[in-house]
Amino acid sequence: MPRHPVEPFRVKVVEPIRIPTPEERERVLREAKFNLFKIPSDKVFIDYLTDSGTGALSQEQWAAMMEADESYAGPRSWYRLKEAIEEFTGYVDPIPVHQGRAAEKILAALYLYEGAKVVSNTLFDTTRGNFKAVGAEIYDIPTPESQSLESEFPFKGNVDLNRLEDLLRGGDVNLVVMVMTNNTGGGQPVDLDNLKEAYSLTRRYGVPLIIDACRISENAYLVKKRNPKYSNWSVKDIVLESFRHSDGAFMSGKKDGLSNMGGFLVLRDPQKRLKAKELLILWEGFVHYGGLSGRDMESLAVGLLQSTDEDYLRYRTGQVAYLTERIREVGWDVMWPPGGHAAYVEVRGALPHIPRENFPAHALAVELYRRGAIRTVEVGSLMFKDAARFEFVRFAVPRRTYSQSHLDYTVEVLEETYRQRDRLRGFRITYEPPYLRHFLAELEPV
Repeated sequence: MPRHPVEPFRVKVVEPIRIPTPEERERVLREAKFNLFKIPSDKVFIDYLTDSGTGALSQEQWAAMMEADESYAGPRSWYRLKEAIEEFTGYVDPIPVHQGRAAEKILAALYLYEGAKVVSNTLFDTTRGNFKAVGAEIYDIPTPESQSLESEFPFKGNVDLNRLEDLLRGGDVNLVVMVMTNNTGGGQPVDLDNLKEAYSLTRRYGVPLIIDACRISENAYLVKKRNPKYSNWSVKDIVLESFRHSDGAFMSGKKDGLSNMGGFLVLRDPQKRLKAKELLILWEGFVHYGGLSGRDMESLAVGLLQSTDEDYLRYRTGQVAYLTERIREVGWDVMWPPGGHAAYVEVRGALPHIPRENFPAHALAVELYRRGAIRTVEVGSLMFKDAARFEFVRFAVPRRTYSQSHLDYTVEVLEETYRQRDRLRGFRITYEPPYLRHFLAELEPV
């Protein structure tokens, strides 16, 4: 078998991309105040900024979108999406939202308040921002094995069960959130057994457990591959079993929903569902569309069910593993073993001359754009301030989008950068907003 996974599809439509000149790239960086979120996409050659809504749609999704019903109330497209969510999750009466952070805002209003405590394997940025906006206190308690880059432990996305029980025993935890896969922790999977034990603890102490399910299909595939107990299970059944061990879930359908927009919220408590629908109408739209067009709902209905296809997942996770392995061979430190959606480079070992207050991971991200028009994202002290455990540069691979040659080009640029890494310099912030500063921050070289 080839080292790079064979794509289980063939290409029907192509989009031209070009590499801007070095002079263009330098000008763009300065105009963007060295914030890669502000760079126009047509000035990017390979875009690993995010895997959220950036993948390619299937022929079945495009066909379904042609049948979209854009009625305000009771559209056919909503009922197709409702049926798909119920099949995918096992939950009934789902609530549509335009993307995951809309569900986060509703959850914050349902469960949290000033001083409320949220415990997680590790919350991601928008969840953290929405929960902190109402004054909640966040406790990230990933498994101790997650602190090692090189350890072969297969489930570094797990929650620390001992610390979870200690916090629950204290009696003042309001909500537990399990992020699957654990994005902030390096895209690492959560073992189904870990989720089951966490859910048993939360039930014992009467605390709701909610799953952040945006990459739950990739998580389920890695469970199948790494936990022998589930090797004969289908991914679809592992996904259903995961949802069964929760009191609710929210999902950005822009990841494992294989869609450009969309998401949902599901809750077991009928009173919470009713309150969520009331808030939905205020903030997102009527309960039959939740901020989505009929086309979005049709795409998501198809994409959710396609995401559990095991030929696709073998290729998807294999592509991420290939990129991670090649980067590691160049000499960069990476989070190991490879996760489900992205390669994570940890820069502190290679860039010891750049202190954390000058954002060494962001320094590498800027340099990759300067050298190769490659856009990545910093997941470190710029994004998470003092809460950052690592100084990561994340290469989030869009689904069904890039070929092996794109990945090999990325590795070549990283190799060239590694040889000249002593030349990299850090940055300082000249402007930052009160929340989620990495999106709008302005920086300058030190």
